[in-house]
Amino acid sequence: MLAWLLGLPRSVKRLVSVCADMFFLIMSLFAAYFLTQYNVHSNVPQIALAFSITLPVTLFIFTKLGLYRAVIRYIGQHALGAVLAGIVSSAFVLALLFGVFNVHDKGNLIFVYAILALISSGGVRLLARMFLVQRNNGHKERVLIYGAGSSGRQLAHALMNGEQYHPVIFVDDDTTLQRSTILGIPVGAPAQITALLKNYNISRILLALPSASRARRREVLDALEELPIPVQSIPGMSDLVDGSMRIDELQDVKIEDLLGRDPVAPKVKLMQANIQHKVVMVTGAGGSIGSELCRQIINYEPAVLVLFELSEFGLYNIEQELANTISQRELGIKLIPVMGTVQRKNRLETVMQAFKVQTVYHAAAYKHVPLVEYNVVEGVRNNVFGTWYAAEAAINTGVETFVLISTDKAVRPTNVMGASKRLAELVLQALAQKQNSTRFCMVRFGNVLGSSGSVVPLFREQIRRGGPITVTHKDIIRYFMTIPEAAQLVIQAGAMGQGGDVFVLDMGEPVKIADLAKRMIHLMGLEVKDDIHPNGDIEVHYSGLRPGEKLYEELLIGENVRETAHPRIMAADEICLSWDKMQALLQQLDVYCENFAVEQIIELFRQSPTGFNYSCASSDLVVKAGCDSTVDSPLLVVHAEPAPVKKYIA
Repeated sequence: MLAWLLGLPRSVKRLVSVCADMFFLIMSLFAAYFLTQYNVHSNVPQIALAFSITLPVTLFIFTKLGLYRAVIRYIGQHALGAVLAGIVSSAFVLALLFGVFNVHDKGNLIFVYAILALISSGGVRLLARMFLVQRNNGHKERVLIYGAGSSGRQLAHALMNGEQYHPVIFVDDDTTLQRSTILGIPVGAPAQITALLKNYNISRILLALPSASRARRREVLDALEELPIPVQSIPGMSDLVDGSMRIDELQDVKIEDLLGRDPVAPKVKLMQANIQHKVVMVTGAGGSIGSELCRQIINYEPAVLVLFELSEFGLYNIEQELANTISQRELGIKLIPVMGTVQRKNRLETVMQAFKVQTVYHAAAYKHVPLVEYNVVEGVRNNVFGTWYAAEAAINTGVETFVLISTDKAVRPTNVMGASKRLAELVLQALAQKQNSTRFCMVRFGNVLGSSGSVVPLFREQIRRGGPITVTHKDIIRYFMTIPEAAQLVIQAGAMGQGGDVFVLDMGEPVKIADLAKRMIHLMGLEVKDDIHPNGDIEVHYSGLRPGEKLYEELLIGENVRETAHPRIMAADEICLSWDKMQALLQQLDVYCENFAVEQIIELFRQSPTGFNYSCASSDLVVKAGCDSTVDSPLLVVHAEPAPVKKYIA
């Protein structure tokens, strides 16, 4: 019967509501009459006539106030206000008509009628709403909301009107809220969470702490980590304020919250120094770091932003995103999407000259350690020669500032990618000594969260597939930083450089990757499967270090480090080459790349001041394929006789 009634067309449901209100109003008048009148036959014709006029007027008022447009399941204050206004109006009309028809001393009748009509029309709607909500909540997942503040209340209200989650309890640190009730939901204390999970049969915890610091969120997550249910959070305050996400769009716990480090607010003068009203160019603009640099740059009013990118898809995506942002915010920025590779110097020089570029952020690089190990020559061509060509083009076209995005893997590198980035740093240091028209600087930092190839999205996907999570080594550690913070610090460091500076970003405390993987498993409501917990959900599999991979990363080559104007940016004084020696090294490296002499390339890295510690045999896939082929294979005859390797020292 109920299912049939709920399945009726909307127009029929409205007719049922009208008929129900007619019944309630008539019965309220009858009950009020018999409760207040001693002489049951007193003025009956006049009262009936007055009420017959009042009834359609009341229903008309209900209609105009939108009462019959309200859905019972979601009825709120507006609908109840409409009932109250309609009943008061009805009583007022009835009193006027009693005066017209000379019905006297009936004030108590009108008052009792109004009370009974309000209770019946409004009360039945509330009861119906409660019944339907409870019926609807039966199939919804029961959740605990951590945070009973404004965001928590908004979340609870949104979930109550949704179809997936049923909030049954709040938890809050504020002792003044504990033991109270908000939106009909009790509020408990954090210390009671374990008991509350069992008592309320809760299957999920939702964090409603969008404005809390990361340090505070980490404290909360540390306390919730061992609980056997998933933990999710609402979007951050910035996403809620700009309207990009709704409060009920739940997310998995962000890795930034696990790290617990709050970013330092950027210094506006440093952010503007190389950007405001200038022509800025970003190479590798479609990559993880390059695209975030572009997003940060448009906040500081460049005159022109040149997006230089090899990937057509990457360039299209970032150009569309930035164009939409510029249009929505009505920014007067000219956007120039340019396809090209940093391995073509004439292309770089033509672009910089055509648009009169003043600042270059060089983010174009191959950075995935195993892939560069498998493709040594292309990695060297892109990372070393691409940086050299971009720097020479900048000098030749009068670029004021050139900032290289480097990596912690350039410090005492054990892989080709790190060695190539260290060599790129040496190129800029040598060019900085050679001339003074273009100011060169390098910014070195560790892993960024969410970048292409990052372990975090990989772990999350492996957990969703049921595991196992693959970690290379149980003791491996890494530094992490969010992409927006890294991009802001890069821009600020670039503004402080004097020429040839190596800046190192403060990455905070290093993170043990195995511990990070286990925490992600726990916070998704699962258990690690190991010898102690053979019935766990997700196994952590240690696959062994990949070619050229280190157990830990470093940020400084030596001890010569000094503070700067920014608390999270340090400057390092490190060994470098003169331009003559650097040029000779590059010429020799070019010959080896041209002849695909991978072993000679690696030996040249060893002899240069890169601190290269390459302990494994070459992993280059083409070299391996050549070694596995017959002697007549073309892969084995492309090598010209290489010149002896010289030792390049400062």
